[in-house]
Amino acid sequence: MITLKQMTAFVALVETGSFSAAAARVHVTQPALSQQIKEMERILGVTLVERLPRDIRLTRAGQVALERVRAILAMTHDLAAELRLQQGLSGRLTLGVIPTIAPYLLPRALTRIKAAALDIDMRVREAQTADLLGDVARGRLDAAVIALPYDLHGLVAEPLFTDRFLLAGSRARIAALCANDAPPRPSDLSPDALLLLDEGHCLADQALDVCGLSRARQRVDLGASSLSTLCGLVGQGFGLTFVPEIALTTEQAASPDMAVLRFPSPEPERVIALVRRSSTQASAWFNDLAALLSEAGGELLCEARQVGG
Repeated sequence: MITLKQMTAFVALVETGSFSAAAARVHVTQPALSQQIKEMERILGVTLVERLPRDIRLTRAGQVALERVRAILAMTHDLAAELRLQQGLSGRLTLGVIPTIAPYLLPRALTRIKAAALDIDMRVREAQTADLLGDVARGRLDAAVIALPYDLHGLVAEPLFTDRFLLAGSRARIAALCANDAPPRPSDLSPDALLLLDEGHCLADQALDVCGLSRARQRVDLGASSLSTLCGLVGQGFGLTFVPEIALTTEQAASPDMAVLRFPSPEPERVIALVRRSSTQASAWFNDLAALLSEAGGELLCEARQVGG
């Protein structure tokens, strides 16, 4: 009988690409991990990985096994999560949040979550969307907060609130744009003036989409690793960028030289959503968490609309 430890070791080996790194991930010695893989291969009667001098490579049997093993581990995590959270927001909860949401939403949301569930053991991971969705699918996270639109690959999303994009730049630059007969539309912006986040951040992809620039990425400067860096740069006159409403009060306080303007209707926007596995029931913990996140987001939006007009 194949054990969960063996399956976990196998997935760790595939994802890290080495026996030593996989052993460190699952907290066993390298010989112990190697023995677990060999025992799994013996039970199945196939070779799962080719051992190369500096690498490992999945066999065809290994590729089939990997898909099944990941599904089994995800179902196991689902069972554990359901048992932990069946009474609502209690016990351990693992949540992922993307970087263009986490610093703004989490401080407000965590205060509400802790007040609603004093005994909750909250674990938060901040990472880009693709990494978070992979961890949700594999059962490493109970849920994740991301921005839509995004291909969810079978996961289920609960919309929390709509976050509009503002155009940000130096005070002089924004004043010059406001002096025009009509405020610019996203498609009116020159790609040469835009500063966006590194590739891989969904905010950059969404900004390019609303500008109709998805096929002209090479003309846009994608280089900053954080929204805070972008706001500091544009505040000093280095181009223009997009700022989500939920980030506005925080980033204007940090970069007082930055000014913003609203686009004409229909304003570009993203939908902030809480994502779970389809195999995880939308029970009390998920609904309660979604309500608290939505409440915190709504408060941020109200503040932003008072400041940003």
